[in-house]
Amino acid sequence: MAQAHKRMSLRAVIGAMGPGMLAALAGADAGGVATYSNAGALYGFEQLWTVPIMCFLLIVVQETAARMGCVTGKGFASLIREQFGVRKSALAMLALLVSNTTVTLSEFAGIASGMELFGIPIYISVPTSAVAIWVLAMSGSYKRIEKILLVISCVFVTYVIAGFMVKPDWGEAARATLIPQFESDPQYFSLLVANVGTTIAPWMVFLAQSNVVDKNADADDIPYQRIDTVTGAVVASAISWFIILVTGAVLHPAGVEVNEAADAARALTPLAGSYAEALFGVGLIGASFLAACVLPGITSSAVCEAFGWERGADRTWSEAPAYRGIVTAIVILSAAIVLIPNVNLFGIMMAAQVINGLLLPVLLVFMVKIAGDRHVMGTHANSRIWSALTWFTIIMVIVLTVVMFALQLMGY
Repeated sequence: MAQAHKRMSLRAVIGAMGPGMLAALAGADAGGVATYSNAGALYGFEQLWTVPIMCFLLIVVQETAARMGCVTGKGFASLIREQFGVRKSALAMLALLVSNTTVTLSEFAGIASGMELFGIPIYISVPTSAVAIWVLAMSGSYKRIEKILLVISCVFVTYVIAGFMVKPDWGEAARATLIPQFESDPQYFSLLVANVGTTIAPWMVFLAQSNVVDKNADADDIPYQRIDTVTGAVVASAISWFIILVTGAVLHPAGVEVNEAADAARALTPLAGSYAEALFGVGLIGASFLAACVLPGITSSAVCEAFGWERGADRTWSEAPAYRGIVTAIVILSAAIVLIPNVNLFGIMMAAQVINGLLLPVLLVFMVKIAGDRHVMGTHANSRIWSALTWFTIIMVIVLTVVMFALQLMGY
């Protein structure tokens, strides 16, 4: 009997896997690859110590979001509307819509850059990817979409393989992971801030909770969702660790700078061989494609939730015109802007960072208040320790965001 129960539990764990993994891995997108690559290229292994800390903070936020979804059966946007009113909810959704559209745009830019590494021009890669992303978003089955995206996420193993190929100093990497190192250079601190923004983005909160709701998970599934959340955070953090490792071992000693994600892949060729470049390029394409598949749907879902409109990939055009219309508009607009000659993609990405920096602390305050409300969460409300950890995350994000803006104003 005990053995049968163990098998059933294992089956339940495997069945629950997906939402947390997708939410965490989708954060390792084009912007994430660029940020981690830049950290490795500029400072070698010195920022590896940030990975375990960011992993822990990601677990705190994602676990809370998933638990809220399991207990209430509602998405984050719906809970914000119910607890804080339509006006605050509308402002949050407007910021999320603008922010996520600009981030989706950057994902198409990442796809284009990665494809160019393999000789595929932008005017082929972007339209083709846009069609594939739109078709997947409109496929009508959450389980099918989740399985396809989880398969796509397997491409992240290329960063791990590249990490072993470059033969780094593993002892030095381990030491840098366990012992924090700081530089007086303002750019070093700016990258620390960027790491936070890359690891914990506002849309990831909505994604984690929405995916749990779409999967019809309930309070009995909380232990399994915790396993999924922790596993996803650990795997995503391992990916970021290996990206910093590869670029820190190869590009930093050579003095190579990285301004965008594709630069890291290109620079690896003369230093680590064409296979390393190919692996890094494949990882970039997969990361960007995964995030581009996730962002339009989660954005549309949140907006529709906030205003009480029908939503979901399993709804037809007649049942959920707003949901499908917003997804379509985001995909078309993002792809079209990337195709404009000489468009300032960097400026657009910076605008998204500013919006994310302003929106994330507000959303986390909403989250900690809802998660700590026993009228909403019952016996699954936040404990004092978990609430304290969430408030610590909020305060840290606010302080780092203020510092980031100050450094930008100072020209760093």
